[in-house]
Amino acid sequence: MAQHIAQKLRLTSAVLGTVSRKDLAAAFRAVNPKTAFDLGRADKWLQGRAHPRELSVYDDWAKVLRLDQPGAWIAESDLSSFTAEISARHGIDSADLERRAVAQVEASSAHDDRGLSIALVGSYACYSRAWSPYYRGQLIKGSLAIEAGPGVHGLTATYREALPTGQLALAGPVTPAKRGLYLHLKETGGDAQFFFSLFPQSQPGSVLGGYMCGTAIIGPEAQPSLTRILIIRLRHAAPDASWGGYLLPGGSIAADLAGLGIAIEHPETVDRQLGQFLAVDGDGGANQIPPAEFRAILDVFDRHWLRQPA
Repeated sequence: MAQHIAQKLRLTSAVLGTVSRKDLAAAFRAVNPKTAFDLGRADKWLQGRAHPRELSVYDDWAKVLRLDQPGAWIAESDLSSFTAEISARHGIDSADLERRAVAQVEASSAHDDRGLSIALVGSYACYSRAWSPYYRGQLIKGSLAIEAGPGVHGLTATYREALPTGQLALAGPVTPAKRGLYLHLKETGGDAQFFFSLFPQSQPGSVLGGYMCGTAIIGPEAQPSLTRILIIRLRHAAPDASWGGYLLPGGSIAADLAGLGIAIEHPETVDRQLGQFLAVDGDGGANQIPPAEFRAILDVFDRHWLRQPA
């Protein structure tokens, strides 16, 4: 019965001095190019959510550590026996090895976080539903550029729209997290703020999606607004600042992307799929609070507040 696999893998990494999962997988491939040590499944093994089922993985593991023990022993041994065995084999004090393992976990986490952050860097075309009441039901496109900076995450984003009233540009930090990807952007030289709550990024990172929240820029009244948004990675440099704005009614996202070098097969089918995604919420795809509804509630509580003694 396999036990303590996650802890044993961490101790193995500490002995080998490997920081990332890729480094650990490379050590297994070095002893057996056809090893069943799988990088994808290793994530689950290191998290303690599963363990290798193939005995060959444990046999390769024994070779990696240069142990005079069979692979089955690695699977079945208790943690203290495993630690003592590999400490003696490699001439490392057990307590020191355990400290190294803790440090390796922290270093690996930082390495993985940095890798995911770097994978987000690039240029994107964004499509969402218009918030302006003058363009109700239409799509609007914008550009997003994510750049790397210092720190573990160290990402900044700039979102642009070319509006009839002029260029809108907002910038701010990007925060990757386990359960989401978040952008809090503020207008350059203005007071508008947009917040993006997106699905966590995945490889190869061709598209991001989720919600964009803010206030309608063009309209007679301020309206807190929410819409779904699709953020599609571009293979080439971002379009210039004049790119963006409202698509004509019935405009094709697939055709628009083709003009940016992304020619997708079956464009009509893709347009239907993207349109359905963006139009699910609210009237015309934008979730908005009608000002009159809020004012009616405001009137109730304002009157109550003013009637009360100070």
